[in-house]
Amino acid sequence: MKMSCIYVYTMGAGNPKCKLAIVMCKSSSDNIQNRHGQHSMILVPLDTPGVNMVRPLTVFGQDDAIHGGHFEIHFDNVRVPASNILLGEGRGFEIAQGRLGPGRLHHCMRAIGSAEWALELLCQRASHRQTFGKKLYQHEVVAHWIAESRLAIDQTRLLCLHAAHALDTLGSRSARKQIAMIKVVAARMVCKVVDCAIQVYGGAGVSEDFPLAHMYTYARTLRIADGPDEVHLSSIAHLELRDQLRKAQSKL
Repeated sequence: MKMSCIYVYTMGAGNPKCKLAIVMCKSSSDNIQNRHGQHSMILVPLDTPGVNMVRPLTVFGQDDAIHGGHFEIHFDNVRVPASNILLGEGRGFEIAQGRLGPGRLHHCMRAIGSAEWALELLCQRASHRQTFGKKLYQHEVVAHWIAESRLAIDQTRLLCLHAAHALDTLGSRSARKQIAMIKVVAARMVCKVVDCAIQVYGGAGVSEDFPLAHMYTYARTLRIADGPDEVHLSSIAHLELRDQLRKAQSKL
């Protein structure tokens, strides 16, 4: 089979150990009736003729070389055996959905860990630095940042556990709303907590002397990766309305 497509932000492609790509693309199937059956996942060795590693990409202007970074890759009339299709033609969406639920939860757990670290750094700075004759934490606004951060982290952790329980007991399809909810909440929460920590550190917070700038880069991209907030919010609204209508109909 032959493929031509362009991929941007291909994760890990720059790692010297990366020799094989899993490419999800629209296949030759004309299955218009099933919009979820039009894509396939295909194994493509990166040394195949027609695979062009165009350029490494930056994130917030920074080098993104960690674990191979992200690359723009062009596939120009690349030929691979039909046997390289995973599970069969048209099952790419099915495969993607099988990992997206647990993958999103994994991102959210990492976000909670990042927020905990950011709050720890915030408290350390607030305990040692002084302005206007008193410690930073003695200023009410900073004290409130500390309190609000703790509230947000623990609320997010409980919502993450709730989503994980739903995934375990109901399956990924029935847990779509819970997973979408935690994806939005965790990404927003870690952005806010890290932002507060940066504010307490001042100029040092956006330097490379502390990890906060890198943490914020990760936190902000999480609001785009694995589906932007707005897509998840639309999904949550749709599922919530469906549940409420069913509840109302059951009372008739």
